[in-house]
Amino acid sequence: MAAIDADAHVIETTATFGHLSEAESEHLPGIVSQIFGNEARNNAGEPMREFWVVDGMIHGKDRNVGLDTPRESREMSDVAARLRHMDALGIDVQVLYPTLFLRPIARSFQSEAALVGAYNRWLADIWSQGGGRLRWVVMPALQSMHEIRAQLEFGREHGACGVFMRGLECDLPLAHPYFFPLYEAAQELDLPICIHSANGSIVHHDFYVKDTTFTMFKLTIVGALHSLVEKAVPARFPNLRWGFIEASAQWVPYVLNDLEDRFRRAGKPFFDAPLAENNMYVACEVTDDLPYVLRHAGEDNLVVGTDYGHHDPSAEIDAIQLIREDERVPPHVRRKILEANPRALYGLR
Repeated sequence: MAAIDADAHVIETTATFGHLSEAESEHLPGIVSQIFGNEARNNAGEPMREFWVVDGMIHGKDRNVGLDTPRESREMSDVAARLRHMDALGIDVQVLYPTLFLRPIARSFQSEAALVGAYNRWLADIWSQGGGRLRWVVMPALQSMHEIRAQLEFGREHGACGVFMRGLECDLPLAHPYFFPLYEAAQELDLPICIHSANGSIVHHDFYVKDTTFTMFKLTIVGALHSLVEKAVPARFPNLRWGFIEASAQWVPYVLNDLEDRFRRAGKPFFDAPLAENNMYVACEVTDDLPYVLRHAGEDNLVVGTDYGHHDPSAEIDAIQLIREDERVPPHVRRKILEANPRALYGLR
């Protein structure tokens, strides 16, 4: 049973930003160490020692690092080692998402364009070494919408199989017309919009920074799907696919039930198969009640990922094997979750 890991990660390092051009060197992030004061803790409960300084903002460098993965693999300093680990885990292809960029890291459009461009060139280089097994989602510089098509074309030409977005971007919901040029370009280039558990709104992120990443990250995905369907954005871009990544799938029945009630109250017909009819795919987790979720989501619209490289509630390095062995789910549905559905989402041939 072939398997596509629909959500794996890279951990950015100084090598990432070695892809900045000389003209962009003023945007080079810094790394600082804490020597005094209260200690911040990472997801493993250990003190964070190093921090990125990016465009005047500070971010924990080792906030979310999965120590069940070799450093050279998660940081991509040894692509062959990453491929060997994938073999050991029974994974044929991984789709790569960022780590540092799960939060808003740039205030100015100049800084965003420079940092995003460096990241994309880094991933293009990784893809070129991966023998087709390391695909990735291109990151758009959303404050430079006039250049968006060129950014997506670069990704498409260098192994990208999706467009990275966070549940909120530019202090706007994803159904806002500001993003329509991005969606149009993505549709024309056959690149899905991949909405990962993350937050690109400085206002919203900082409001919840002392609360919980569940509110800050996960619920933005739930709201994004709800908003897109209610505002009929998929109908405006009928050939565009949408992925909702790393928030489990347990919430799907709740959201679809709420949407159906709203449509009914507005006198509008609802969908017979809401996810399928809107070209939407959701990444499930092995802790989900999959028989329950499948009754609402359908068997053709769930994918699964390991969250490779991270240490958080969604990380499960053995997720692929656990789905293979999950007797709650019929074998033909397991095959769909592991291969057919992610191939359809990411347009993998």
